[in-house]
Amino acid sequence: MEIYPVKGTHDIYDKDAYIYQDIESRLIFVASIHNCNEIRTPIIEHTNLFVRGVGESSDIVNKEMYTFEDKGGRSITLRPELTAGIMRSIVSNKLYANADLPLKYFYRGPCFRYERPQAGRYRQFQQFGVEYVGVSSYLEDAEIIALGYHALMVLGLTNVKVYINSLGDEQSRKNYREALKEYFAKHIDKMCADCKRRYEVNPLRILDCKVEADQEIIKDAPKMSDYLSEDAKLYLNNVISLLKEIGIEVIVDNNLVRGLDYYTGVVFEYHAEKIEGLDNVGALGGGGHYAKLLKEVGGPDLEGVGLAFGIERLAYVYTHVHGSKYANIGPDFYLIGLNQEIIDKNFSLADMLRSKGFVIDTNYQVKSVGSLLKLAVKKNAKFAIIIGEEEMEKGRVNVKNLRSQTQTSVELEDLAQTLESLIIEYEEESAKLALEDVK
Repeated sequence: MEIYPVKGTHDIYDKDAYIYQDIESRLIFVASIHNCNEIRTPIIEHTNLFVRGVGESSDIVNKEMYTFEDKGGRSITLRPELTAGIMRSIVSNKLYANADLPLKYFYRGPCFRYERPQAGRYRQFQQFGVEYVGVSSYLEDAEIIALGYHALMVLGLTNVKVYINSLGDEQSRKNYREALKEYFAKHIDKMCADCKRRYEVNPLRILDCKVEADQEIIKDAPKMSDYLSEDAKLYLNNVISLLKEIGIEVIVDNNLVRGLDYYTGVVFEYHAEKIEGLDNVGALGGGGHYAKLLKEVGGPDLEGVGLAFGIERLAYVYTHVHGSKYANIGPDFYLIGLNQEIIDKNFSLADMLRSKGFVIDTNYQVKSVGSLLKLAVKKNAKFAIIIGEEEMEKGRVNVKNLRSQTQTSVELEDLAQTLESLIIEYEEESAKLALEDVK
């Protein structure tokens, strides 16, 4: 009986694995140049961490968590997001005690949510994010938003816009919640079950409803901007001004609330628009400021700001934009031995070439040179290194360019140096061909 993958999960291999590695390495690079250190936390946490941290009114806690009881009778949850776990780690390890603030961490790893699978969204998904903890200025909010924006630029995703809003300070949110309850009281009977639950627990969550009929009601709801205190307005405007100063396009979206209850103050999302062939990609990522999250999980009263990207969503767009560059991934050289004695000797030759940084594959079975050259092409090798009895006797090898079909005879003692030159020439030629394709 064939065993299928669990619905909402997927295997990542071959070309897709290269794409994920490429995306993650670029995100790590951008986080690192902002002096962020890596932090890794467990996939499982006590359930009450997410109830307290993420919030009881969120869809994540109410409908999407994978929760089970362990053998000790404890309620355990597969993490639905990583920020709460990062806060727990900061508290558990007292990372705030002897460090200059803010703490700056990046993270990556799998998360689990029981939601409807769709393009670029799965029930097990990979997340990358950054957290600044111990934040005391709008400058740090602006920096982390810029970090995410520049990360998308490094991924080559252009036409990115930042959507931003403010959930205000505590008094602003209190006044706004009251205004929303008063407005939705006249409509709630006609709205979806989720909206009815949100109305009782946290009416701000109603603004995030995706039901079309409810959206018609929501569009005439009071706007958060009308209830912001002067300090909250100034904070938001300072963040926007800083971003515009460095050339980041910002759009204020009064209905943007994000899906997590711990956000306070500035919240934001990144949207890539006008990607040819892709419609309604949705948010590539987002985040926001949180005032009480660390304290909520038992730590000191330190504010923070963070962002997160779903790697699957990024890969979906990235593959569409750059997928052709991964079409020919393969070894630099396919090392061919034409008899068993040569194949045995090629074992150490391959090891030496790998130690020089070349990507090498080789044959361990005796086959015809024609079939091995076909295999080298199938593996997308750039060159084949062919060694037969005559070459072995003369201490030479034949190196064949599998794109141009030209062949060069090389002394074994000069092999590594020659291969390096051939790879440089190959890459230069590839760049020229790519430029011609664009023209």
